[in-house]
Amino acid sequence: MELRQLITFRTVASTLNFSRAAEVLNYVPSNVTMQIKALEDELGVRLFDRLGKQLVLTTAGKRFLTHIQSVLDKLDEARSVVHDDENVSGTLTVSANEVLCAYRLPVVFHLFRSRHPGVRLIFRSVPNQQLKQALFEGTADVVFMLDEPIRSSALAVEPLVEETFRFFAAPDHPLSKLTVLQLEDFHGQVFLTNEKGCPYRTMFDRQFEKKGIDSITYLEFQNAEAIKQCAITGIGIAFLPEMTTKAEVERGDLVSLPWQIPHLHVYTQMLWHKDKWLSPIILSFIEAAREVIAIEEIKIV
Repeated sequence: MELRQLITFRTVASTLNFSRAAEVLNYVPSNVTMQIKALEDELGVRLFDRLGKQLVLTTAGKRFLTHIQSVLDKLDEARSVVHDDENVSGTLTVSANEVLCAYRLPVVFHLFRSRHPGVRLIFRSVPNQQLKQALFEGTADVVFMLDEPIRSSALAVEPLVEETFRFFAAPDHPLSKLTVLQLEDFHGQVFLTNEKGCPYRTMFDRQFEKKGIDSITYLEFQNAEAIKQCAITGIGIAFLPEMTTKAEVERGDLVSLPWQIPHLHVYTQMLWHKDKWLSPIILSFIEAAREVIAIEEIKIV
């Protein structure tokens, strides 16, 4: 069992794509495939399942990754002792949902890469409900979540900024003409929301159920961009974080409706595993995220 095979395995587990792993490692794809096959032959188990074009870790692969991650972390720690921390190198894997990937993280990535151009940065867009598991399985070093305050005994959780959610509609939508909205104004309206399972969709449903609103039609989408475009065309009312609609509001394509759901407290939060050794790479990235996203100190009671 060779060290390069273990590094290749970790990279494939992070990217779940042989070609992407080859690009990160500067190998040809066939080299990556051969290394994984040799590792599987030596272990006598399959580490990955090929489900059509989708690559997934097997149960054995997940167990193996947990131990290998610990070994490689120790190796990284040993390397950092004998190298100048100013010349940080290595691989960093970050995961978040599509909203944070599009609207919060690009500036963080740019700042981090400007400081450490030698670091291989891997990003995976992961649904919110799978992000914690990525930390437990070792497929991500740091994740970002958009959720209510998260409590965990195993994970370090750092809230960076509270996100404001609002209702948005096209300028010619009937409700956009009102200066004050009453609960009954929402009867019969079409709401454009994320699919069930998304944390803030759950909070939205919970609040409206308490208010007893009925006769509502939902159109569900997987991403914020689709929700915005449908709202712009007048199909319905979008429920989105304010950060996703700044450009559309400035252009006049969308307007914010005068209604807020009470007691809705959602934060962009940064997480990592408490037992994971925080290498100079990870520490530098965490600091970059704080600089860019944490505009002001947040205290969650």
